[in-house]
Amino acid sequence: MFIGMDDTDSNERMCTTYLAVLIADALEKEGFGTVSGYVHLIRLNPSVPYKTRGNAALGFEFNPAADSAEFRTKLISFVSGKIIEYAETECEKTNPGAVFIFEENDSELKNRLNLFFKKAVTDLVEIDEAQQLLSQYFIPHLSLKNGRGLIGALAVCGALMNPGWDETYEYLAYRFPEKWNGTAVLPRFVDTNSLIAADKATYPKTWDTVDYSEKKNPFPVCVPGSGDPVLFGLRGESPEVVLEAAERVVSEPVYLSAVFKTNQGTDAHLISVGNVTEMQPLHSYILTGTVVHSSKTNEGGHDIFVIQDQTGNLLECAAFEPTGSFRKVIRALASNDSVTVYGSFKNNTLNLEKIEVLSLTSIFAFENPTCPACQKRMESAGKGQGFRCRNCKTKSGDKIKIPVPRKIKVGFYEVPPSARRHLSKPLIRMKIH
Repeated sequence: MFIGMDDTDSNERMCTTYLAVLIADALEKEGFGTVSGYVHLIRLNPSVPYKTRGNAALGFEFNPAADSAEFRTKLISFVSGKIIEYAETECEKTNPGAVFIFEENDSELKNRLNLFFKKAVTDLVEIDEAQQLLSQYFIPHLSLKNGRGLIGALAVCGALMNPGWDETYEYLAYRFPEKWNGTAVLPRFVDTNSLIAADKATYPKTWDTVDYSEKKNPFPVCVPGSGDPVLFGLRGESPEVVLEAAERVVSEPVYLSAVFKTNQGTDAHLISVGNVTEMQPLHSYILTGTVVHSSKTNEGGHDIFVIQDQTGNLLECAAFEPTGSFRKVIRALASNDSVTVYGSFKNNTLNLEKIEVLSLTSIFAFENPTCPACQKRMESAGKGQGFRCRNCKTKSGDKIKIPVPRKIKVGFYEVPPSARRHLSKPLIRMKIH
C-alpha cells in the first residue's frame, strides 16, 4: 500500500517531513507492518500561493502485516490520529490531507496518479480534481478543514507508484521536542566549520550546504531559521553521500534523523516554451530570447531587464535583491545579447532562478583619435571640423571605435544557494562549473 500526506505545518512551526517519519516509525513499532524503501519528499509547484513554506508532500510505501478490512480501518485510524494530533490546524493556511492506496496493481489508477503527480509539480491543481480521483477510485482518505493537503497526498503517491524520475536525496536531522515545541524556541546549535568541512569532503556529490557567495562570511544554507523541528538538512546524489556528510557535522544532540528520496534539485517544475504567449501566471518556464532593454536597478535593489522572444513579444525578467552577486551578471547584459532564462512567472515578470548567456553582442566606445606622430590624443577642431593635434598640427576626420571588454562570458549563471528554490537544479548537477 501507499500512504501520502501533506499540509500539516504552518509558516512558523512543525514540518510534514518530521510527522511522516514519526508515523512511519510508529507504524512499525506498533506492529502494523514495515516501511519499504525511503520516505519520499516531493516538492510541488513552488509558485502556488496557498503553500505554507516549501510546498512538500510526504509519503511512503508500506507492507501491512494483514489484509483484512478491519486491519485496514485500524491502520487508517492510527495514521489519521497522529496527523490530527500533530498538524498545525489552528493556522489559517494549514489544511491537512492524507490518502491510503491499497490497490497498487491497478494500472489505470497508477497512470492517473502519475499524470496528477507531474501536474502538481508544474501546474495548478484544484481540490475538486483531487476529490474526483478519490471518489472515482474509492480511495480512503483524511481531510481536515478544506482538505487542500489531499492534492499533495495524491501527488506523492503518484511519485511512489511511478519511479524513474530524476531523484536526489536529503538527510534531515531533527531537534528534541522540548527545544522547539514549547512557548519559546531555543536557538539551534550547528557548528558552521563542521558544515564547511562536510561540504568540502563530499561536494559535488552534495550541494547547497554552505553559501560561499559572501566569501568573508560563509552562510550555512542547510540550517533553517523557523521554529520547526529540523536541525539541519544535507542534500546529495545518494543516500550514502548524505550520510557521510552528516557524520562530519557537529551539532546539538539529534533526536531523530532520516534520509528522504526527493525530486529536489531537478528543475522538474520548469516548462520549456517558445514564446511569451504560452506563459501563464504561477508557473515556471524556460524561454530563449534577445535582450532589448538592459538592466535597471529599482529602489528595492531588484534588477529588471527585458527580452524579446522569437515572435517579437516582450518579457520583463527580474533578479531580486536576495540573489546578491547574481545581479552583477544581470547588470552586465546589453541589448542584442542572446539568453535563455529560467524562473517563475508572476505579475507579468519572470523571477530568475538561473540564466544561460548564449551569445554576447560587441560593444564599442568612441574616442578622439591619437596623433600618428606623437601618439597624444587629438582634440576637437571645432564643430564639424574633425580633430587636430595641438603639437603636430596633424588632422583626422572621425572619432575612433574602441571595443569595450564585456564583464561576463557566454555560459550559465545561477542564483546563490541561499536564494535557490528547492526544485531548482544547481549547475553542479548539470555538470557545469
